[in-house]
Formats: sequence, C-alpha cells, structure tokens
Amino acid sequence: MSFERVDLRCPRALDPHQSWTLGDVLAELDALDATRHAAPPTPLKQPPDWASNGSAREKAFVMRVDDDEDDTEDEDVDGISDGESRALVARGARFFCNGLESSDSEDELDGQVEPYHLMEKRNLEKSILLELEREHHLKVQEEVRSKLAALEVGHQNEIQRTISAFARLQKYAESRKEIDRRLDVHFQRRIAEVLDKHLSMVQRDHEQKSQIVERRIRDDAALEEAKRKEQAIKEEKLRQERARQEAEARQKEAAKLAAETRKTAFEAAQKEAAEKEAAEKEAAKLREAAASQSSQNSQNNNAGIKVFADKYALEAESRRRALVHNQVPENIHLRKEFAKYDRQIAKSISKLMPTTDSVRSRASELIKALDGQDCPRPIACCLFANKIISIVKSRNTKDKTFGNLAFACGYVMLLVTNQVPDAMDYLLAEFNRVCIYTVPKHLHALNAQARNRDYYRLIGYQEENGQLESTESYLTYVVAYVKLYAAMIQTEIKGVRHPHGLAEGWKWLALFLNALPATTATACALHAFLKMAGFALHKKYGSQFLKILDVISRCFLPALKDQGNKMQSEAVNNLQNYLNDKIYLQEPEGQYLVQQLLSKELFM
Repeated sequence: MSFERVDLRCPRALDPHQSWTLGDVLAELDALDATRHAAPPTPLKQPPDWASNGSAREKAFVMRVDDDEDDTEDEDVDGISDGESRALVARGARFFCNGLESSDSEDELDGQVEPYHLMEKRNLEKSILLELEREHHLKVQEEVRSKLAALEVGHQNEIQRTISAFARLQKYAESRKEIDRRLDVHFQRRIAEVLDKHLSMVQRDHEQKSQIVERRIRDDAALEEAKRKEQAIKEEKLRQERARQEAEARQKEAAKLAAETRKTAFEAAQKEAAEKEAAEKEAAKLREAAASQSSQNSQNNNAGIKVFADKYALEAESRRRALVHNQVPENIHLRKEFAKYDRQIAKSISKLMPTTDSVRSRASELIKALDGQDCPRPIACCLFANKIISIVKSRNTKDKTFGNLAFACGYVMLLVTNQVPDAMDYLLAEFNRVCIYTVPKHLHALNAQARNRDYYRLIGYQEENGQLESTESYLTYVVAYVKLYAAMIQTEIKGVRHPHGLAEGWKWLALFLNALPATTATACALHAFLKMAGFALHKKYGSQFLKILDVISRCFLPALKDQGNKMQSEAVNNLQNYLNDKIYLQEPEGQYLVQQLLSKELFM
C-alpha cells in the first residue's frame, strides 16, 4: 500500500502581523477565491508517511448491539431473523473503506464535509487531517475578517479625521477671509485718511504760497516807494549841494568876471538873439503842426468821423509814420533784392517757442540778420517789425498758449531792440498801423453814412475775397495785437535797458482813459492790456495803479453798460471780473518762468 503527502491549503507567505491596506486585503481575498475555484484539493488516497508504523493493518468496523435495547427494535428490521442478527453481530463483520475518495464539492472548502455512507471505509488520519485543515481555514478566515474589520474601522476613522480636518480648514479659510476683509477696510480707511491729510496739506500749501505772493507784492511796492523817496531825498541833497557849490564858484569868480563884463555882455546879447531866433522858428513849426492837425480833425469831422486821441499820441504816430515813409520804399516785400532777408527773418520768427533756448537762439539769429551789410538797416528793421507782429495772423490767437507766445515775443523784441535801438520805432509804427488802439486812438462814425467800407478800413478791418471780416473776428485781432503790445511793454530783464518799458505803458493807460470813449472795442483792448501788463504795473506803481482801476470802475464801466449789446455785455463782464477777482495780483501764466530763466541763464 502506498501513501501521498498532503499539505495544508494555506499560503506560506501569509503574515498575520503584516501592515495591509484595505485594497491589499481585497486583492488577497480575490486571489484565494480564484485559487479555490481553479484547483480543488486532492483527496488523500494513502496515509502519510509519518502515520505509517511499518505494519499495515486493516481494522474492521464492528457494529455492536447492546442487550438492554428494546426488543421492539428487532422487529423493525425487515427480512432478518433473530438468529441471523446474532450471528452477524457475533461474527463481527468488517467493512473496508480503502476505496473512499474525497468529495469534489465546494462545501469541503467552506468547512462542511459531505457525510460518508455508513458502509464506506473510513481512514482516521485523513479525517483528522481534514479536520485540522478545516480548523486552520476557519482560523485564517476569522483573522482575515478581524483584519478587515480593523481596517474598516481605521478607514472610517481616517474619513472622520479627514472630514474634521476639512471642516477646520474651511473654518480657518473663512476666518482668514474675515480677517482680510477687516484688514482691507482698515487699510482703505487709512488710505482715505492719508489722502485727506495730503489734500489738506496741498490746499494749505497753496494758500501759503498765495499769501507769500501777496506779501511779496506788498513788500516790493513798499520797497519801491521807499526807494523813490530815498532817491528824491538824494536828488534834493545833490541839488542843494550843487547850488551851494555854484554859489561859491560865482563868488570866487566875481572878481574875474568884472574885468570881462563888456565882453560877456556882448556875447550874451549875441547868444540871446540866436536863441530868440531859434525859439521863433520852433514856435512857427508848432503852429504849423497844430494847424495841420486842426485841419485834419476838421476834415474828419466834416466827413462824419470824429477822432478820439491825445495830441501827443497823434504827434508820435505821425512822426513814426513819416519815419517809415521816408526811410523805407513801398512794397519792399515784393522786391527780389530783399526777398532773401525777408525769408530769413520769417523763418527765424516761425521757429519761436515760449522756451528759454528758443528765445535765446531766435534773438541771436534776428540780431545777426539786422546787422547784415547787404541790407540797409531801415529796411531790415521794417521787415523784422512786420514779421514779428504778423505772428498774430500766423498763430491761433484763441488758443490758451498764445499768452505764453506773446511773452516770448516780448523778450525777443526787447533783446533785439537793445542791440538794434532803431528797430523800436519801426515796431511801434507797425503796431500803430495794424491796430489804432496801440496809439491809443479811436475813430467814431457820427452817422450811418460815415460807416462805409473806407471807415472800417481806417479802424483796422481786414478784407478777404472782397468781403470785410466780421466784428467778432476784428475784436479777436484787436485783443491779440494789444496783448502782444502789452507783453513787450512789461518785459524786463536785469541789466538790459528797455527803450519802451513800463513808463510808456503807464503813459498809454493814462492817455487811453483820458481820451478814448467807452465802447466794445476799447473795452476789449483795455481788458487785454490789463491782463498782460496789470501785474507789472501794480508791482511798480502800487497805489497809483489802484487809483487807475478805481477810475475804470467809477467812470469807464458805467459808460460802457449804457450801450447794451451782446458783445458789450461780455466786455463788461471781463472787466468786472478782472476788478472783482483782483487778477492784477496774479502773475500772468508764462511770464515768471521765462523771465526767471532768462535773467539767470542769459544775463546773470
């Protein structure tokens, strides 16, 4: 008889203490289930080697019947008599189970063994081995179940910890959002406070600057007044000292003069006769000029045009016009021999910008052009005056930057006339030609017949394509010309003598208010002059300038309001705002920077 060795159906690599995850356990269970289905256990046909003791002895299964059993049971056996039963029991019939095979059903792996028939032969070692295998299988299943339960509990605990951590994280995020929101509100409040404080500081700084400017103006006015008084005292002392010295000199020379009395008397008589003759000639010239002026005024009055102007202003205008007429030929712009200089001057002026470098270079170019040897000085000066004033026509006078350009032109005109003094008379003659209010002069038509095309040409209206320009355009050019004239008058550079400076501007303002009536055109011209030169005049003349403004408020404005038209109301508002807002205390835009830079960079 031969035997086969049967091993336990348990993986040898199974470690109860191994750290498995839930996925590893499920995978292992799937592998066990697949193994169970794929390879059922092999039945034991022979006992193992360790169960063999060298003598194979078959043992019979003996069925015994106890004597005390109820006799009624014997009756239940069909077809067996009492004698046969006893014989069978006495003989001890043996039943062999050598041919017994293991069941192939799935119940064997589950721990349920199919019961053997009573008459089949049974091996004790095999039964013990199967029982041990079944117990081991149940123990492994129990361990796996316990590990699965422990893993599930751990997994649930891990899920709970994750949920709790996520909840804490959300709560922390919400708290951080609330803190950030509070910080944002706090920072915005701080920013608003800082901005408010900065704006308050800026406003306070502006107020301090304005107060400093007003104080500076008052101090300058007081200083000028003190200087004038001091100068007057010095002149008075010099005059007294000079008179005293002259008296002493006369006393010392009295003896010497006594010897030469006759000679001196004769010379004095001759000198007196010559002076008398010269005085008579001068008086004759004055009478002739007065007669010509009176005849001109009478002619204008007879023609229906009345001239409002001071006689000194008219004489100056006549003298400048005669200078240009005598020194400069007509239509010089059309002559080829002067076209080169005309283009050169026009090119330099067209490049003029309200900056220090531009003013310096343009003035140098113009001075060189006026000092040229090929072009006569009067013609060059006339070309310069025409081109510098025609900038009103070439630039946009309604632009806010025109004021800055006018100040730049003022500096150029002052620098050029300081090196070429003859050019100032030609400049003034050109100003008087293009705008009669720079004289100052006003022509008034006495009736409707006098308001013809010739009258409008006389007062400065321009023609284009046979049509006269509109009154609004005419007033725009009047304002521009007066602004340019006022910018030239008020320009001052340290160390540079002005041939037509603020003193002439003060004279122009007095003649304007004394001689000219209150009309829309005169109001526009007056406002333009004050806007450009009012700050400089107030700085120099102080209280005297305020008296001039008082005359404008009491006399000029009421007379202007009586006319009552649309353009007049705008002119009234401009003048009224200038007086009410005290614009004369504010430095004109574009003047301070240019003047400071020129005084520092060019002449200091």
